[in-house]
Amino acid sequence: MSWRPNSNQRVVLTAYHASNKAAATGSSAKDNAQVSPRSYKSGHYMMNHGSMNSALDKVAFNRSGSQDSLDELSLDDYWTEVENIKKSCDNAQEEQHAVVKEPDEGELEEEWLKEAGLSNLFEESSADSQDSMVLLSTLTKTQSAAVQKRFDTFSQTLRKKNKHHQIPDVRDVFKQPSSSKDQVEDLNGFLPTEKGEATSDEPHEKSDGLENESIEGAESQEKEIPVPETDINLEISFAEQASNLREFSTIRNEKEDDSLLPNYRLPQDKTGITKIGDLAPQDMKKVTSLALIELTALYDVLSRELKLQRAAKIKVKESGVFQVPLSTLLELDQRKAPGTKVPLIVQSLIEHIEKGGLETEGVLRIPGVASRIKSLCMELEAKFYEGTYNWDTVKQHDAASLLKLFIRELPLPLLTVEYVKAFHSVQYLPSKKHRLQALNLLVILLPDVHRDTLKALLEFLQRVVDHKEQNKMTLKNVAMIMAPNLFTLDTSPFKALDQDTATSAARTASVMLFMIKYQKLLWTIPKFLVAQVRQQNQKKTSKERAVKRLLKRMAYDREKSEKMEKAADTDLSVGFIRVQAPQFSKVSMAVQLTEDLKAGDILARFLNLESGTSRNLKKEEVCLYEIGGNIGQRCLEDTTYMKDLSLLNPNAEWVIKPKPKE
Repeated sequence: MSWRPNSNQRVVLTAYHASNKAAATGSSAKDNAQVSPRSYKSGHYMMNHGSMNSALDKVAFNRSGSQDSLDELSLDDYWTEVENIKKSCDNAQEEQHAVVKEPDEGELEEEWLKEAGLSNLFEESSADSQDSMVLLSTLTKTQSAAVQKRFDTFSQTLRKKNKHHQIPDVRDVFKQPSSSKDQVEDLNGFLPTEKGEATSDEPHEKSDGLENESIEGAESQEKEIPVPETDINLEISFAEQASNLREFSTIRNEKEDDSLLPNYRLPQDKTGITKIGDLAPQDMKKVTSLALIELTALYDVLSRELKLQRAAKIKVKESGVFQVPLSTLLELDQRKAPGTKVPLIVQSLIEHIEKGGLETEGVLRIPGVASRIKSLCMELEAKFYEGTYNWDTVKQHDAASLLKLFIRELPLPLLTVEYVKAFHSVQYLPSKKHRLQALNLLVILLPDVHRDTLKALLEFLQRVVDHKEQNKMTLKNVAMIMAPNLFTLDTSPFKALDQDTATSAARTASVMLFMIKYQKLLWTIPKFLVAQVRQQNQKKTSKERAVKRLLKRMAYDREKSEKMEKAADTDLSVGFIRVQAPQFSKVSMAVQLTEDLKAGDILARFLNLESGTSRNLKKEEVCLYEIGGNIGQRCLEDTTYMKDLSLLNPNAEWVIKPKPKE
């Protein structure tokens, strides 16, 4: 029997709130909300629904809303899961959850600029502004506008607070001599604001006009390269695509259904698709900064507000299993198992659920007995890290309940305090494509341990869906069940449990559904971001490269062996590359570049040469890396065309190394 809110029930909801006002909003909420004594500390509060219409089951969805609606009957699983969570919390001990700190004026912009790698724009003590200058010079028009908007807001705030101190304009920080051709847009790509022209500070005015335009009128004004509907364009900035496409009035009336979800695919890229984990840490850091700028620019273009949050410092457990931050758990786990990326408790729970068979009907839907779950939690806390826990006593449904409980009780949520609200806001973007693009950027922004744990969870959920014929758990069912566990803390702003509540529940589950269905795309780094990293590296290392070349020439003159290597390097001009494998062989391979030569072909040739050795390497254990030139390090997928990539990065070295563990 599924649960529905009625006049005699109360439900425990958990929320991050920026202020105490979030506990009760609107007159109806004030009448019906009862704040618990510890709500201001941990973000928990109790809601007494009062006189609720029990006909919520038949709430009609507004199909013209900005978010596709899931079938209203499928919300049964959502409310059942909420009721199960309520029961598990009734007698639970007080939990510590991160509290969102309400920022002062200008604080969000300052934090944003720091996260975007642009702190040099306002930190007077910073002596080296080269990194910021290089970053700014590689931004697209929409990205530059997003930076300009945040810097203007931040500098205006500082001027108000420090009237005696003149804050420099960002355009004066890197002021360069410019010709008349460059007067409209300066070196950093910032748009002028003194000439009365429309800028990124006026997105709503611009978007209001776009929303009222017809499709025919938009198509006549915009000339664009036709792209198949199911293709995802990773070569052009998402914000630039949104800025060029006039589609805002065409995406309001679709019904969310498994069969109607687009089968998005990545078009073939001869230089190879880059996945999260393929890049060196220094390049990934640049990707993260660019992803934040791009996400903000996308929201600006779509006239949506992107709010990032900050967590106040709280005291958290530093040992145990439950209610311990993921970063702390991983640090403890890596001492026992170096190279571990996902906390061992998560791996153990998933493995035990799968051991019982994913064909079990309702494997995630049927909850374990509350008293038994509580006992198992206590036993796990005491014995898991001692290695004495007996998993044979844990029923499959209990393990599933423990996994959901673990995720729900994280003091710092899986989607992080900073970005959980942004994940939740994806539901308000106007099209499926925009939601997918935003989720892609948000996944890139997550800290490594949170991202890796989310990946492990989503892959597990997809395996559950793959057995839907046996376990009766479709993609919708799984999304409905998992949404309250990942987004529990975002379901609090309900003003009343009416149609808005049901709509918000469906929207939240829709975000969960997208993450499960399109997870393989979410771990792809868009090509335009990698291209911007290459530009930054190219600009920053041009002088360094000239010095290195000079040193190499001097070294070649001194050592005969290095002269021979120089002669070998001249082969590059006639279509050869030299592939090294220093960890496996002292001998390098000279490989001729042909139009159809792929990275996988080079690996196959190397493995064939190594087949007679005692190492007995497997293809999945090694990777061909692109190192140096305009990239730090990049693991290449087997389908990468080497001639095309060598033209893109002619100064790179090609090295075969062990592939990093996932």
